Amino acid sequence: IKDGATPVVIERGPFTYKTRFLPKHNITFNPNHTASFLLPTIATFEPNMSVGTEDEEVVVLNLAVAVSELYMISLHCSSNSSLFQKRSVKELLWGYTDPLLKDTLSLFENGTYDGPYNVFTGKDDIAKVATIESYKGERELPYWNDTFCNMINGTDASSFAPFVDKKKPLYFFSSDICRSVSASYMRSYPLKGITVYRYSLLHSTLASPVDNPENHCYCRDREVTKNCTLAGVLDISTCQMGKPIYISLPHFLFASPLLREQVQGLSPNEEHHETFLDVEPTTGFTLNFAKRIQINMMYGPSKVITVLKKVKNYTIFPIVWMNETASLDDATADMLKEELVSRIQLLATVQQALLGAGVAIFIVCLISYCCVRRNTNQGKQA
Repeated sequence: IKDGATPVVIERGPFTYKTRFLPKHNITFNPNHTASFLLPTIATFEPNMSVGTEDEEVVVLNLAVAVSELYMISLHCSSNSSLFQKRSVKELLWGYTDPLLKDTLSLFENGTYDGPYNVFTGKDDIAKVATIESYKGERELPYWNDTFCNMINGTDASSFAPFVDKKKPLYFFSSDICRSVSASYMRSYPLKGITVYRYSLLHSTLASPVDNPENHCYCRDREVTKNCTLAGVLDISTCQMGKPIYISLPHFLFASPLLREQVQGLSPNEEHHETFLDVEPTTGFTLNFAKRIQINMMYGPSKVITVLKKVKNYTIFPIVWMNETASLDDATADMLKEELVSRIQLLATVQQALLGAGVAIFIVCLISYCCVRRNTNQGKQA
């Protein structure tokens, strides 16, 4: 590969972690009808739902190679440097100390906090409930050098304003990809007896600026992105301390064919690789979701790094893809059906009864009016 051959990848997994969402920390209600909080998460390995242990070794791109120029380190100083390396799953995901960089490299962080978030409570306007007012104390993101792309739109996707209109997209902010996105209505279906709306990310979310001009401000490196014509990837290096990290859908779903030509062994499948939300339309609660994203790192030609001197093209190389899911459990479904669906059905019954009573009263009044009118006419004739 260091001589220019096309890399071949083989998917290995799943390695499953149960992410327990703890109660929000530092909840503070503010005078302007907002509430601020931190979101803590803890991931625990689930061996019974995994194909192997955390200690299983996998061959992956040497992360130190990808970030070496960032740290101003020349890997030609080490005869052991290579483009790929063996690391355990645990090391790759949660961190290891690189002997060259003398720093800890990882793809994720465990036992950390996201935020603080400041969201509207909806007390003064129910349409704004759960909408993010600011993130980390800022009303705009600092990453994209453009007002439009820096906008923090919508909620955190766990809930939306009630009485969801399927004709309108849902907007939400994802700190994982450092930007706001929207999802559009696809279909309705019953989830454990509760009707939900399925919303999915559109192809245009990660489209190139050629196909979606609104994405122009997400294009940062014209050489890597072929003059901003490359679709399906998002360069988030600006929010990752300059590390060449690119986000995409798994297996480069909806991406430019070039990305799959540069790496063999990928098989995108919309059913298995799309991101979606299932939202209960009356409350606006998200009852089921799958957030599927792929983390890639870029490597390319270098005059100072020995293993990259013969590399001809920039390659966006898949490292790992995650399928973060959550679904409504039976107990919560029964509670919702009892507290929500049954009351909605009761309201519908009352509505029909009132409508029926109104029709009956109208008919009685009409008959009475006709009788009075007929009697009046008969009195005039007499």
